[in-house]
Amino acid sequence: MNENGAAMFDMKVNHIGINADSGQQAAAWAADFLKLMGIPTRDGEKSVWAGNLVEIMKGNGRGTVGHIAFTVNDCDKAIEYFKGLGMTPIEETRKTVDGRTTFIYFEEEIAGFAIHLNQA
Repeated sequence: MNENGAAMFDMKVNHIGINADSGQQAAAWAADFLKLMGIPTRDGEKSVWAGNLVEIMKGNGRGTVGHIAFTVNDCDKAIEYFKGLGMTPIEETRKTVDGRTTFIYFEEEIAGFAIHLNQA
């Protein structure tokens, strides 16, 4: 497989996720992004967001240190491609709409980051 998966699936970084130890720590880190870059924050059930760029998990997010979310133009084809490169999809994380995958995590980490795909 010499094809470039990033080009083939028009991959783009959607956001990064950082694992905090608590909701309080997540809120403090989000406030740091607000101060540094002017990115407004919003509090969610499991995470605090700094704009749409950074998701700070309130505790025990996937990945040793966090996750990287990539958008792709065809989740199902991208999953098969990455399976061929040794990545293992975590089926219980799969979300579908009309029979097509819109979201999935892989078991393997890169540099302590879990990887997930989102349908563009």
